[in-house]
Amino acid sequence: MKSYIWLVLILFIGCAEKKADIAVDVTNAQVYSTPSFTDSASFNKLQQAFPIIEKLYQEYAEKNHFPAISYGIVANGQLVYAGSTGMANVTMNTRATPKTLFRIASMSKSFTAMAILKLRDEGRLSLSDAVEKYIPEMKKAGVLTSDAPPITVQHLLTMSAGFPEDNPWGDRQLDASDEELLQLLSKGLSFSNAPGLAFEYSNLGFALLGKIISNISGVPYQQYITNTIMKPIGMHDSKWEYAEVPADQLALGYQWMDSTWQEVPLLHDGAYGAMGGLICSIEDFAKYMALHMEAWPPRNEEDKGPVRRSSIREMHQPWRFNNLFTDARTRSGELCPVAIGYGYGLGWRKDCRGTVRISHSGGLPGFGSEWRFYSEYGVGVVSFSNHTYGAPGMPNAIALDTLISIAGLKPRVLPASAILQQRQQEIVKLLPAWSEDQVSIFAENFFLDESLERRKETTQKLFEEAGTILNSRALEPENQLRGSFILEGEKKNILIYFTLTPEREALIQQLDVELIGK
Repeated sequence: MKSYIWLVLILFIGCAEKKADIAVDVTNAQVYSTPSFTDSASFNKLQQAFPIIEKLYQEYAEKNHFPAISYGIVANGQLVYAGSTGMANVTMNTRATPKTLFRIASMSKSFTAMAILKLRDEGRLSLSDAVEKYIPEMKKAGVLTSDAPPITVQHLLTMSAGFPEDNPWGDRQLDASDEELLQLLSKGLSFSNAPGLAFEYSNLGFALLGKIISNISGVPYQQYITNTIMKPIGMHDSKWEYAEVPADQLALGYQWMDSTWQEVPLLHDGAYGAMGGLICSIEDFAKYMALHMEAWPPRNEEDKGPVRRSSIREMHQPWRFNNLFTDARTRSGELCPVAIGYGYGLGWRKDCRGTVRISHSGGLPGFGSEWRFYSEYGVGVVSFSNHTYGAPGMPNAIALDTLISIAGLKPRVLPASAILQQRQQEIVKLLPAWSEDQVSIFAENFFLDESLERRKETTQKLFEEAGTILNSRALEPENQLRGSFILEGEKKNILIYFTLTPEREALIQQLDVELIGK
């Protein structure tokens, strides 16, 4: 994530409980060109897909024996559609609604990660700090090798602390006490890898993050997350302890066995709730989704919190790459390789078309959930079920693709920055003659890499082959300081690509001129 506002001072004052004073110098801020939707009216067409989406979830729930499923669509910063089907409580015949509260399992992890970043932004911890700084019992946990580095907060966030994958075991620890968590450390741990070398999904790691939040904030992590993140964005119905939820609003968990739904006993809230204990409704969770989606794109408007937009975008980055699927295919069967990674409590995926998806599923005995969104399209979906490990990723994927297709949504478009447009105009005036009184727009490396005389000779030959230049097409920027455009010639076209330097007066450091077909 690049920022064009320079952070010039972070001053830690007093003890860890005090916030850091942060001074920001905006006097040298670059004029930023903000990506935007060229056809925001296309969001109004989403409603055409709602009947299809409703049928999709209903059929999926019936086919997979879900007692209930609730789902929602968030677009352009708000919940635009929500629905439910089935029973939240089979015995009481209580129907599920978008207000029904489901345990969302590992979807809770991003709340924990966000709280850690909030504490980091306040100057109360560093992601590079050793975990034992905040949990002294970690010193007794042991190491896999004598040369293993200390386990850091970032290792926990990115599932790279060296702990083994622990889903079957971790899912049953939800109601463990703080004392039991610390006793586990004091007795010593088993490691599958040295820290920092590999991704391995760890519920224990996020339980430790919850303990760090509690120790630093001085209140239980549940209270800190609720008061500083959830309530400020209007999540007033969500709970950590199921006993606090009115019976008619609570989804009970089930498993399908012997052709019937069998209730799975709910676990109470505990030390491991930071990895999977939050209980949410679709209407509440949609507000949290909007918070994530509204962090994009980077921009200069007021940052209203409760967490910095830049920190939320930081959560969406692939800090740990997990795999590359070279044989992945689109839903229509086309080959499209995919890379996947893990951010901070969130999964990251990028396909061959450059589309980035942020998502996370959740699964516990009795429950399954998943949410996903495309930040550049401004749309996302979420669904909760009360079926054991019934994470509804498949209908979510189909729903999201259907919404984009029917509404004709397009990703945000980056306008060319002022300096790129200026340099384009100067390039058009310069070529192919290369007047020496205009070469001040080039960086010091430019004519050292290739002489003026040679560039002039090569360019004039290309322009002769292209014929009379009829038109200069619009600049297509790659970012604020790099782009390309086409000069339409009478016989052939000319593709011009250029990139600028990091100097305050950004000069041309590279200029490629290529002859292409009409």
